[in-house]
Amino acid sequence: VQLQASGGGLVQAGGSLRLSCAASGRPFGNLHMGWFRQRPGKDREFVAFITWKGDLIYYADSVKDRFTISRDNAPNAVPNTVTLQMNNLKPEDTAVYYCAAGDVVPNYDREREYDYWGRGTQVTVSS
Repeated sequence: VQLQASGGGLVQAGGSLRLSCAASGRPFGNLHMGWFRQRPGKDREFVAFITWKGDLIYYADSVKDRFTISRDNAPNAVPNTVTLQMNNLKPEDTAVYYCAAGDVVPNYDREREYDYWGRGTQVTVSS
């Protein structure tokens, strides 16, 4: 599976960005998907997760009520994507954001549970 994240950029505090992660190489619909981020000088951390069905969604407390993860598994969706809508951005959201995928993800907030990773996309929030 190849994952490609996009949509990062520079935005002022209070603004919004929409990140997308396009998957290719195998059927996307049965993969659980997650977003992680790495802030400057920090370890990579969990941001959001969505099951392959889209029936379970989890967020880190720091982004809850501001970020929304969603996915489009329709067979005719080209490319199959998972998105992260980020609203009311704060300077502390500045980070490189990564999308990840896994066949079995019992612990959605742990990096090692994911089998596939995309290259990150930079998000910078100015104050």
